[in-house]
Amino acid sequence: MALSNRYLVALIAWIALVDLARAADETWKAGIARQVITPEKSVWLAGYGSKRAPDGKLHDLWMKALALEDPKGNRVVLVTSDFQGVPKEMSDRIFAELKKTLKLDRHQVMITFSHNHCGPRLGLDLVDYYPIEGDQVKLVDEYTTLMEKKMVEMIGKAIADLTPANLAAGHGTCTFAVNRRNNREAEVPAIIAKGEALKGPVDHTVPVMTITRPGKGIVGILFGYACHPTTLSFTKWCGDYPGFAQIALEKAYPEATAMFVNTCGGDQNPLPRRSVELCEKYGQMLADSVIEAVKKEFKPIPPGLKTAFEYANLPYEKVMSREELQVLAKEQNAIKKRWAERMLKKLDAGDKFEKEYPYPLHAWRLGKETLMLGMGAETVVDYALRFKSEFGTNTWVCGYADDMISYIPSRRVWAEGGYEGGSNLFEYGRPALRWQGDIEDRISAAVKKLVKSVDP
Repeated sequence: MALSNRYLVALIAWIALVDLARAADETWKAGIARQVITPEKSVWLAGYGSKRAPDGKLHDLWMKALALEDPKGNRVVLVTSDFQGVPKEMSDRIFAELKKTLKLDRHQVMITFSHNHCGPRLGLDLVDYYPIEGDQVKLVDEYTTLMEKKMVEMIGKAIADLTPANLAAGHGTCTFAVNRRNNREAEVPAIIAKGEALKGPVDHTVPVMTITRPGKGIVGILFGYACHPTTLSFTKWCGDYPGFAQIALEKAYPEATAMFVNTCGGDQNPLPRRSVELCEKYGQMLADSVIEAVKKEFKPIPPGLKTAFEYANLPYEKVMSREELQVLAKEQNAIKKRWAERMLKKLDAGDKFEKEYPYPLHAWRLGKETLMLGMGAETVVDYALRFKSEFGTNTWVCGYADDMISYIPSRRVWAEGGYEGGSNLFEYGRPALRWQGDIEDRISAAVKKLVKSVDP
């Protein structure tokens, strides 16, 4: 018996609704939130090994969160920020609170910081850099506690904002990063003027990801670059070149939130530098490279999310003894003296120095081809070049994640020594002067294990 026309129309409409529901279930969901972090009180600026009290701002500082959810309900949250460095004690408290209040596990959240040197101090990050002043210690503690609360709230808002979205990825190129180990800063302008090649490995790739919502266009732009945000060294709040780049992108895409991750810029500097004009120029150069990349046909990232996390134990070359610290406590170097005195107080309190440090590593697989690696602290550029070679050009190698531990040298940099590879762990409060020489092998083995666990 033939079906009536009315029944056929109803059946077709029902099938269309089912197809629409299925399509909605098979897409990404994305949520974005942001929070101003410019201190309202006189917290000193972080970095550069000295006391620097703020005397104004060029623009506000931010932290931002991107939450993603795949059709199976798997979630991740990436935090970007204008902080110089987030110490382990702070991030550990945040991870614990996220587990308690938002049911997010460690492998689901990556907290990154741009390593901006015109941002505020946080907790024990580089604590021996600064003279001890009671009022400042109190301000830093209060500000750090406030930032922990604000970050958890912001992540909650990003999750609450989860709505259907499309992800796509591509990359651009930007060339102002210079290997600072292989090029003398004073000589760089003349080398560039002559059109000669600069020395040393660099990573001038700008990875870009867009988040697009139906009917709204691009609502989020995530991008990265491997370079220290140290164009400026004055005492005004500013996001350095990443801050200017994000401002430029948000002007170009008024509906979008721009988010920056420092990939592996531990041994890279913006050169020449030391002026606001150059800082703005580099920010615009980076924004332009993102804009040009977005104009190209980006490759969609199909829905699907797999995540993994672990600590790789990195051994110190030699843990300090009481006798060695007593000698160093008499040093003329103010940072080393404060560090040695603080380490001695820890021994006096009955503490024992660990012989290795837990190094955080993330692997996130988005779709089948896009891989995001998260690595703690100041990774040198060799790590980005190595892992992109091993795992493909769609790999993001994000340094400055979760914990501002120290410089993380490759075997090459460790063998060469110098600032990033030599005996400078005291600056970061570690109970040793140098890493053991095999840490690249240890990190690489752990990363390979993680990547295998998230293979499609």
